[in-house]
Formats: sequence, C-alpha cells, structure tokens
Amino acid sequence: MHKDDQQFTSISDEQWQAITHNDASYDPIFIYAVKSTGIFCRPSCKSRLPNKTNVFIYKNAQQALTQGFRSCKRCKPEGLHVPDEDWVVQIADYIDSHYSQPLTLEVLADMCHGSPYHLQRTFKRIKGITPVEYIQNVRIDYAKDHLKATDKSIGEIGQRIGFPNAPYFITLFKKKTGYTPLQYRKSLLEVSEDGRE
Repeated sequence: MHKDDQQFTSISDEQWQAITHNDASYDPIFIYAVKSTGIFCRPSCKSRLPNKTNVFIYKNAQQALTQGFRSCKRCKPEGLHVPDEDWVVQIADYIDSHYSQPLTLEVLADMCHGSPYHLQRTFKRIKGITPVEYIQNVRIDYAKDHLKATDKSIGEIGQRIGFPNAPYFITLFKKKTGYTPLQYRKSLLEVSEDGRE
C-alpha cells in the first residue's frame, strides 16, 4: 500500500491514547495512517479504531501522501479532500481484494471513512451501479472462474466467494447469467467437447 516506512515514527502510548480518545488537541501535532485501509486521519477522527499494529505516525499529511496513503474522507486531515472518483476507486479496490469476506454497506463505509448513505449515492453516480451490485458482480465473476477451473461443489464455490447460503448463490448466479451454476458448468463442458471434435 505504501512505498516504504522510512518517514514514519513508531507509535507512542501518548499518541495511541490520543487516537483512541479522538483527542483534537493532537491534530496539529501528528496524523496517523492505517496500513490495512491505506487512509490517513487526524487523531480526532471518529472512524473505527484501527489495529494498533497497522498504525503509522507521520508529522504531516504530505509525508503520508508520499508513502501512498490517501486522505480520510471523513476528517479531511490538513483540509485535504479526496475526489469522489478516487474514493470510489479505493472502495472498488477494497471490494476486489476482499470479495470473499462479509461486505455490507456499513462495513465499506466504515473502512473508507464515510457514511453508508453518501457511499451508496456516490458509488452509484460514478460506477452506475450500487456497491452491493458491484460486490455481486465481482463474486459472480470469481464463481465463473471457479466453475471453469475446478471441480469443487456449488456449495464450496459459494462459500469461497462470499455466499455461504448456497440457495441464494444459485438464485443470484441465475439472475446475473441466465444459468444456474450447474448449467453454466455443463455449458462450459459442452463447448470444450465441441472444440475437440
């Protein structure tokens, strides 16, 4: 996520306390970046408390930016504003790499430091689909790959791509592709057999 960690300082107990208590008096002193989300914030930010081992401390926003971190949409450190397009790319990238995990609008909004309502509206305006539809499309694409490349059961594939409820997975797959997962797999076999003749 970030280039290197040469400019950050390790987090002190005092800094960690400032973050955990959203202490605005520390805002002019340092900002913190979170490795797992790629976002940097003011100590006073009301976003979900990160895992302490993922936190880097920087003297200013410019240091965090040069390390590849992005400004928080919620607290806007040093007045920096993330363009909506960049914010949506960040959310889509997160979905692309975490598609198999439980993802809800609330989880995504928490991860990207925005409100669920604003996330829903902005994502749809920029991508043309809602975050939930985007998640479903990503998962169905991965399901197609698994159906083509493995002989795993439909239930196993559903679990692997983030749909623990097999009937829901089958229904959604058919809605998105016109086939049940089993029909899709059979159609792939028929195409490959036709190609060998």
